[in-house]
Amino acid sequence: MSRLILPKDYRSPLDLKQTEHGIKQIKDFFQQSLSSELRLRRVTAPLFVLSGQGINDDLSGWERPVAFPIKDLQEQRAEIVHSLAKWKRLTLAEYQIEAGYGIYTDMNAIRPDEELDNLHSLYVDQWDWEAVIEKEDRSVDFLQSVVRRIYGVLRQTEYVVYEQFGIKPSLPRDIYFIHSEELRQRYPHLSPKERENEITREYGAVFIMGIGGALADGSKHDMRAPDYDDWTTIGENGQQGLNGDIMIWNQVLGQAFELSSMGIRVDKEALLRQLELSDSMDRCQLYFHQRLLNGELPLCIGGGIGQSRLCMLLLRKAHIGEIQASIWPDDMKQTCRQHGINLI
Repeated sequence: MSRLILPKDYRSPLDLKQTEHGIKQIKDFFQQSLSSELRLRRVTAPLFVLSGQGINDDLSGWERPVAFPIKDLQEQRAEIVHSLAKWKRLTLAEYQIEAGYGIYTDMNAIRPDEELDNLHSLYVDQWDWEAVIEKEDRSVDFLQSVVRRIYGVLRQTEYVVYEQFGIKPSLPRDIYFIHSEELRQRYPHLSPKERENEITREYGAVFIMGIGGALADGSKHDMRAPDYDDWTTIGENGQQGLNGDIMIWNQVLGQAFELSSMGIRVDKEALLRQLELSDSMDRCQLYFHQRLLNGELPLCIGGGIGQSRLCMLLLRKAHIGEIQASIWPDDMKQTCRQHGINLI
């Protein structure tokens, strides 16, 4: 409850029926536009994967997956996915997707260790996407070009919401790029989250690059698993990392709002380097990692875009529970109700 933000005099611009209509409008338009812009075909994704194959996303390394035994597989255990970062790369190989094309899917996850607040729920829904690239595309310039294309789709969707519901657009024309080391140097006395707030408040929309690797002072802007995003390769900007987060300034909550985590994925060299840095070389024996080390998986770029978060942002909602049905503490539900925040 201490993390709950209660905007003063908050009132949702849409009632419950309008909200449900808005959610459908946003999801339908955004995914179709993203598919066209990045040349992605829709695929069906699993809700769970087998344990012990290295396919599930380890997130920051400490979050527990929801797991269960399977009777017809001799009690072998399966895990509810945390995300589909590595599963998508396997699927690109299986579908033999050509360079310049990719896939997207609806990813639904359960994360029982989330600290529940305005932005975090036990239930996670996002568009997971992945596209095949050429070796020469493993660059900062290419990464930024894809970010701009995604941001363009976001602005188009914002305008559709304006046309349908009269909610005035607020996104800036361009998205600002900054490396996490540059951000640290700009605000050396602030925490990473405070830095995100300051830079996003100033520019409105920011892509923070190079997340996961050590900064010059030995700290990390944030944690990243070692086996999907490439956060160690030195780019043409002289900084390490070919990944990052799209941050948008949330006017309702008055803070930076992470909408997407994405990046160019590890090649064989980056995987080995990052596994060693993370003291995780034992993963080399897992199914996914063996496929990658044996050269059986394509080079790619990919990420996840929060579905409920996008709807929350564009419909000017104060709590993600106004967009999705989930489980919340009783005291949170009561407090929200008292402040005009009606959780589904």
